[in-house]
Amino acid sequence: MSAVYFYHLTRAPLEVTLALLCEKARGAGWRILLRVTDDTRRAHLDAQLWLGRADGFLPHGQAGGAHDALQPVLLAGADHPVDGFDCIISVDGAAIQPTELPELQRAMVLFDGHDSAAVQQARDQWRDLTQAGCAAQYWSEESGSWVLKAQSAQE
Repeated sequence: MSAVYFYHLTRAPLEVTLALLCEKARGAGWRILLRVTDDTRRAHLDAQLWLGRADGFLPHGQAGGAHDALQPVLLAGADHPVDGFDCIISVDGAAIQPTELPELQRAMVLFDGHDSAAVQQARDQWRDLTQAGCAAQYWSEESGSWVLKAQSAQE
């Protein structure tokens, strides 16, 4: 069963961290499902990922297209199935179910540390997943670089 990594964003914007994590996951050869709860937000993230770095390219698409099964990174709604993906990234509180983790190499939850509702939602996700027996890690960029601050006993 894969671990769920929680990323507490306090310095870099979501778009920057998301692009970095997607590039690393693609470097590992993983196919990524990006779950987003809101269609407007999904369209915004799609546009931001196309802008990307000048020296790189992150191939991706939004769910609902003719070539969804071929997309290395697929931006989808909160209830899109994980079948065929190696990694799932949740933003804006999109759920990850414990039953989905055995199919994955990694799951990630990105949340805005300046939004108290997002922080509480991430705490609830942590509690629900770890109580279900899932391994989890909590990463913070508060010091300026990513630091592992906590991990569940299941690891």
